[in-house]
Amino acid sequence: MLNSLRVKCLLGTIVMFSSCAAAMADAITITDIAGREVTLDAPAERVILGEGRQIYLLGLLEPQDPFAHVVGWREDFSQADPDNYARYAERFPEMETIPTFGGFKDGTFDVEQAASLNPDVVLMNLEAKAATEDAAYDDKLAQLGIPIVYVDFREDPLENTIPSMRIIGQIMDDEERAEAFIEFAEAQLARVTDVIADQDPERPSVFIDRAGGYTDECCMSFGPANFGEYVTLAGGINIAEGIIPNSFGNLNPEQIIAANPDHVVVTGGNWDAYVPGGNWVGVGPGADMQRARAKLEALTERTAMTGIEAVETGNVHAIWHQFYNSPYFFVAIQQLAKWLHPELFEDLDPEATMEELHERFLPVDYAPGYWISLHDD
Repeated sequence: MLNSLRVKCLLGTIVMFSSCAAAMADAITITDIAGREVTLDAPAERVILGEGRQIYLLGLLEPQDPFAHVVGWREDFSQADPDNYARYAERFPEMETIPTFGGFKDGTFDVEQAASLNPDVVLMNLEAKAATEDAAYDDKLAQLGIPIVYVDFREDPLENTIPSMRIIGQIMDDEERAEAFIEFAEAQLARVTDVIADQDPERPSVFIDRAGGYTDECCMSFGPANFGEYVTLAGGINIAEGIIPNSFGNLNPEQIIAANPDHVVVTGGNWDAYVPGGNWVGVGPGADMQRARAKLEALTERTAMTGIEAVETGNVHAIWHQFYNSPYFFVAIQQLAKWLHPELFEDLDPEATMEELHERFLPVDYAPGYWISLHDD
């Protein structure tokens, strides 16, 4: 530990002072989402985010200034969720000066650049673990005394989001705030799951069209986890379960037509950075609902939608893609339940839940636009 601290303190005079101040913190040992025991000094004062969208978590825990301890982050937030990025940047313009990194998974992460920032911890998403180890990033960072902590709110959000929040709460000394959010999330989820368990309704079949229109190929979807599990909890049957074995995979048009789903739910976002002018449905904060509806309608013309029940009845919906990769999964489950079982959830208002989430926990104001249905007036 002492040798590691010397390495970090030698990186520069300014860095030395922050490192030595951090050394006064208490050492804690946590078990991360990968099941690894990690010892680090807490509270962490200098954090690298292995994915920019981890700010969704820090925004919940430190809404007054979620970037106060971020010294570097992966450059994905501005591209994958530019609408929210703009909202955060308006309130916290200093975030645009934070050094950015390439990804661990694509091999563009710069260990020397990371070390020069003297981080106390690097938060990494679980899906990057194999690539991190293959490229020996973990060994290189360990040699510099920089611990990696794995969290997850993407591969299996129902299983891992809450423990990830607790882990980050421990690291950042925000445990009370983390528990308050967890209590809120669990209560909001129970508003759906308790009703489904009590009423045991007939379950409609659902095709989750992951990022529908992002490419011309059809169709990305979800297996038994993530949005696939959201469908199950909301009282539906995911047509891809049993076909896609893992969290993410693909269905072909013939499989979708044969399943004849009662509902189609397209996940969408603003992806101009990746596919300018694409056919994706641009839902998200402040979205143009008229344009989103037109693009959603256009997706029903694809071969995979030929003659299926959902198109015939108008049960075709779009919902914000980043519910798959954020701590806000319970809001998506509420909205799915409203679509699948409107008679059971007449009094449930996911819009009000999203507003309360912003008012109580988040650093930015709420703006509607996170979902749309062809049933909407």
